[in-house]
Formats: sequence, C-alpha cells, structure tokens
Amino acid sequence: MKRITESDSSYDNLENMETGEILSSINKEDQTVPLAVAKAIPAIEKLVDVIINKMKAGGRLFYIGAGTSGRLGILDASECPPTFGVDHNTVIGLIAGGDKAIRKAVEFAEDNKTQAWKDLLSYNIGKNDVVVGIAASGTTPYVIGGLEEANRNGLETGCIVCNEGSPVARSARHPVEVVVGPEFVTGSTRMKAGTAQKLVLNMISTSVMIKLGRVKGNKMVDMQLSNTKLVDRGIRMIMNALKTDQETAEKLLKEFGSVRKAIDGNQKV
Repeated sequence: MKRITESDSSYDNLENMETGEILSSINKEDQTVPLAVAKAIPAIEKLVDVIINKMKAGGRLFYIGAGTSGRLGILDASECPPTFGVDHNTVIGLIAGGDKAIRKAVEFAEDNKTQAWKDLLSYNIGKNDVVVGIAASGTTPYVIGGLEEANRNGLETGCIVCNEGSPVARSARHPVEVVVGPEFVTGSTRMKAGTAQKLVLNMISTSVMIKLGRVKGNKMVDMQLSNTKLVDRGIRMIMNALKTDQETAEKLLKEFGSVRKAIDGNQKV
C-alpha cells in the first residue's frame, strides 16, 4: 500500500509564539477550509444523490470512522432525529473501538480491517443502505475494510477524506476528497481536516433531509419538541405559517404534537 506522506506545518517554533499569534495563525489556516470544500461540491453532489435515491427506497446511511472522524460521524448521525424527526436507525454512526471510543481512544482499534464490516452486519445491513467512510488521512484500515466489504456485497459506498488519491478514496465508489493542506500543528487532523469533514457532513445530511421532505420552506417542521426552547420555536413557526396568535399556536401544537401536523391540518387551501 502506498503510504500517504504527512506534510509539515507551515509554522514552526509554536511554543515561542504569543497567544494572539497562535490564535491568528490558526484562524488564518481555518479560512482556507471552506474554499477546499467548495472545490469538492461536484463530488459531494454525486454522493448526496446516491444517498437520496437509496433512502427513498427504504435504505439507511451509515458513517464509519476512527478517532475524530468517527466521532464526527456519530455527531452528525445523532443530530438527525432531533433536527429532522427521523428514526434513530435512519442515519447511524459507527466508530472503531465501539461506543467507549467516543470519549476515550481505544488503542489500535482503527487498525482492525475486518471489524467495520462486523459492526455493520450487526445492523442487518442491506442493499439499499449506503456506507460512507470518514478518514482524514485516507489510510485507516477500519474504514478501508468496511468499504471494501460493502462494495463486495453490492452496497453503494462513499467517503470523506482530506488527502488526494488515498486508499480510502480508492475503496469508495463515490469519493469526496477535500484537500486542506498541512495542519497548524503537524498531523493534528482534528483541526482543518476535522473542520472540513464537519462541513461536508452538514452538507450531506441537511441536503438529504431537505430532499426527503423533512424541511418545509426553510423550517425544521419535523424537529423533536424535546425542550422548552424547541417548543417555543415550534410555536413561532406555527404563528408565522398560519398567521395566528401565540395562544392559538400553543393550543395547536399541544393538540397535534408536531409543527408539521399543526400547520398542514390548519392551512387554508
């Protein structure tokens, strides 16, 4: 396997920098990330369209990754139910080393090339599901193995990587490569690479959910009303959509139990 080289930071003697210089330098590097993501939009679009088609057929979206990449996948997956009202088994994030690796690194878990597929099999993965590998370096064996087995079993696969021409990208049918360049701290891919991955994940899940009808106008009408802030937001949505007062909106939300149902059930044709 061709080894991906790790580029040195464009900065040196970081320990001698003043605090403001450190912060300004990190910020300067961060500003390059959205530009790198923009270049990858055509690839992201292809992957999103594949996911939409499969999910319309009843499939699910799986993210697989290790370390920061795995945690970012879990974060994106965990936010889909409260934001868009989908079932918790619609978007699923898996991390090398299992759930305990979310909080604490599990040594050498990412080096197990067969474990990701075993993890996926525990969810009875099928032909309508899509597997997206997330790996900043593009060399993580856990991700490579999972994508390869998914391909062999006829699943659609994608990836989000931050190096060009990586083994992970070659293992995915629909690769997304966001080349962010050297990190401020050499090799610390939780920085620019992590930011890039989070931006792409936001784009994927949000666009998929919009195309699946989980947004009305520009509002999260299917969001879970799990706290006072969200209930208040739901009331305001109903007030705005139906041009009604707060008291009426509160009654409708209580009666229908969701913003969408309250709006759809009371809109004048």
